Amino acid sequence: MKTINAELLALMLKSAANNLKNNKKAINDLNIFPVPDGDTGTNMSMTFSGALGSISLEEETCSALVKALSKAALRNARGNSGVILSQIIRGIYKGVDEAEELSVEVIKNAAVMAKKSAYDAVMKPTEGTILTVVRQMAEFAEESYGNYSEADEFLFALYEKGNESLAKTPDMLPVLKQAGVVDAGGQGVMTLFEGLIYALREGKAIESEEGETTSSKTIAEVKTEIKFLYCTEFLINKKADRKTAQFTAAIENLGDCMLVIEDDEIVKVHIHTNHPGRVIEEAIKLGELTNLKIDNMKYQHDDKAEKEAEAQEEKELKKYGFVAVAAGDGLSEIFKSLGADAMVEGGQTMNPSTQDILDAVEKVDAENVFVLPNNKNIILAAEQVDALTKKNVIVLPTKNIPTGISAIMGFDESLSPEENAENMMGMASGVTCGQLTFAARDTEVDGVEIHEGDIMGLSPNGIEVVGDDLPSCTVELIDSLVTEDSGVISVYYGEEVSEDDANALLEELEEKYKDMDVALYYGGQPVYYYIVSVE
Repeated sequence: MKTINAELLALMLKSAANNLKNNKKAINDLNIFPVPDGDTGTNMSMTFSGALGSISLEEETCSALVKALSKAALRNARGNSGVILSQIIRGIYKGVDEAEELSVEVIKNAAVMAKKSAYDAVMKPTEGTILTVVRQMAEFAEESYGNYSEADEFLFALYEKGNESLAKTPDMLPVLKQAGVVDAGGQGVMTLFEGLIYALREGKAIESEEGETTSSKTIAEVKTEIKFLYCTEFLINKKADRKTAQFTAAIENLGDCMLVIEDDEIVKVHIHTNHPGRVIEEAIKLGELTNLKIDNMKYQHDDKAEKEAEAQEEKELKKYGFVAVAAGDGLSEIFKSLGADAMVEGGQTMNPSTQDILDAVEKVDAENVFVLPNNKNIILAAEQVDALTKKNVIVLPTKNIPTGISAIMGFDESLSPEENAENMMGMASGVTCGQLTFAARDTEVDGVEIHEGDIMGLSPNGIEVVGDDLPSCTVELIDSLVTEDSGVISVYYGEEVSEDDANALLEELEEKYKDMDVALYYGGQPVYYYIVSVE
């Protein structure tokens, strides 16, 4: 078969999508750490299947088909692996160029450009990953394409080279060898390729073994009963003779959604309360107040319908807006109370797509929109949004919920977008995050045996604590994060933790860290029992 036409290519793409979907769980299980959030297979499958499902497979040329797939893949990209996959497809489109059919030379060009686009997408490429597999296939294509005259034979040879490269990834990345697995992203690419080859050889697509995977949804807002009327926030220029902990203790029973963030001589305060005057009286004891703002949330709620009607008319956009990503109703409420205009539901176990984030950005009536991904696997997808909208999108690379909260609290309306981005990430840099979850499988990491169901405490350095008792593991993890400069501990409890258990932990932490401010919030997040921050 000297060339592959658009009709056959469409069949091959369908087969590839089905094969990846059928095997996504096996690819998820290749993720190195035993946390229950392995999602490489899911992200790649939803990226590819979502893109393929949104385009017509009736294109007359391979160029038109791959061009449509490339544009759709970017919008459907989820997680780092999904974004890299979208860039691989983008490179393939550049290599195919205007070709009506795929010849050996066109396939070679596509492989070379796929490698270039994939590496360009990653700031610090790591070998032994999906990048290595794509690179070595491209190098093989460039060196050997002259030895082939048939397109199908050339693809078969590329497939064998890719599998050979994948098998060697553990030799390039020690952590893979230690875990006894190949790279998950590389396996995803080869699973797609396997689907392509099957259709090429058999003349039919691999059948899908399950229904379509549902995508995450953008949520504009959640209707809640307004228990506390006044959203109260201000800054305190702190006096030296009074501790912030005393102020926190005095106001903690006066409302909800309370955040008291201390940074050198400044304390940022946010609380929903029915008694803003009493909060202010306590605050004055701590220092002088600035940037005081009190909003009646019931009035805002009752006036919302009229404002929404007015919003349909032409109006001047406000200067700044915020989109934040979070999983958990409590966390969403916290971000909205701090000024987030729109929330995107998602997190470690459910990475939203570029399209999900773009939809949220478009709903925000602002010229400049800050995006808080709040997860390292969502940053890359968020960074694609700016090219897809007329708005100025500034992605703050927040890697977890606490850094996102700290960043949004550092916003200053009077500063430029660039100044705000620098200041907000400066605030976020002072936060150290830890997470408590459970082991999804048996494994061994750095000589430590981990069994399925064990409690694990994760720090920025990896797995810090392993045990079978959640409270003791939580305290041990926090203890590893606290330094002599630490002043504030914040704990966000998840959907699987009862309020009584969370309050019991709070009492233990307050007793252990008497000289620090300890705060407890309902996050409602899945998978992670507790998210903790120390600053």
